[in-house]
Amino acid sequence: MLSIITQNMGSLCSKQRRYNEADAEENAQAAEIERRIEQETKAEKHIQKLLLLGAGDSGKSTIFKQIKLLFQSGFDEAELKSYIPVIHANIYQTIKILHDGSKELAQNETDSLKYVISNENKDIGKKLSEIGGRLDHPRLTKELAQEIETLWRDAAVQETYACGNKLQLPDCTPYFMDNLQRLSDSNYIPTKEDVLYARVRTTGVVEIQFSPVGENKKSGEVYRLFDVGGQRNERRKWIHLFEGVTAVIFCAAISEYDQTLFEDENKNRMIETKELFEWVLKQPCFEKTSFMLFLNKFDIFEKKILKAPLNACEWFKDYQPLSTGKQEIEHAYEFVKKKFEELYFQSTTPDRVDRVFKIYRTTALDQKLVKKTFKLVDETLRRRNLFEAGLL
Repeated sequence: MLSIITQNMGSLCSKQRRYNEADAEENAQAAEIERRIEQETKAEKHIQKLLLLGAGDSGKSTIFKQIKLLFQSGFDEAELKSYIPVIHANIYQTIKILHDGSKELAQNETDSLKYVISNENKDIGKKLSEIGGRLDHPRLTKELAQEIETLWRDAAVQETYACGNKLQLPDCTPYFMDNLQRLSDSNYIPTKEDVLYARVRTTGVVEIQFSPVGENKKSGEVYRLFDVGGQRNERRKWIHLFEGVTAVIFCAAISEYDQTLFEDENKNRMIETKELFEWVLKQPCFEKTSFMLFLNKFDIFEKKILKAPLNACEWFKDYQPLSTGKQEIEHAYEFVKKKFEELYFQSTTPDRVDRVFKIYRTTALDQKLVKKTFKLVDETLRRRNLFEAGLL
């Protein structure tokens, strides 16, 4: 009997030890979870939230891709290959816009004959327009690339291209048309530059976390950049991102002063940008938020301004050209910059005047310029953080 009792007591003690060990393990796991949550919470506090806003086709998504290339590992081969159908679709859609645009201009313009496609290229044009209108586009072959090149070189299509501001013609047009043979190679893998030129309308929200690189080391600041669709039907998705934003980076395509919206061909793109910037500035949640205004697509602006008058846009109707060449380009740019500065201060209430506001001249396709710009943005935000902490 005594031995049975002893055995039972031993069994109970053994079970108790196991329970204690299990409890200790459970407690250790709970403590580890708590520690991780605390670490993540602390880490989250150090992450600066940046919001990339702007109207459709302002170059936001190109800036976003540049950040991935500059401050992350870039695009691996699988990601590069995923852009093949996008680039081929861009080419087909572009040649369709040019073909259909030439027909429209031939019907509506006074000097209509110069927009009439030559008889030998009419069948090619009809075929390519049909392909461009499909939802699924075929892979670009050497034969199709040759036909696109033939149509692109047609005098009527070149005249139509010169009227690109009247059409919804993407900025990537000359780049892709100049590289058709390479882009149609059976072993084609997109380059980083091809990816930057590729046009995909942003829908929903995409984000990236990065730290800008200094001369010898990282700045220490970690940023989470959010890019959202710029078209009107996408903007309702912006609101839930507005809380806790360190800085708004607003992209304005200054080259689009003589173009109309993709969604509304009666609305000037620059007027839309003006109204959108004004609306964003007045949002209550941006009371202390820094604003970085990127006057983007300067590369296109400097070519266009010498041919198309800036006062084609109602907002710039009081613009008076002063000179020619580089002097005129700078004069026009400074005029646009001043307009945005005035708009900022007109739309900023007295209790918000101390928030940071900076303007940068940008070309989203220029990697060196984007890198330099983001280093300046980083320095500005770090100085603001030090000032708020009482260290400056």
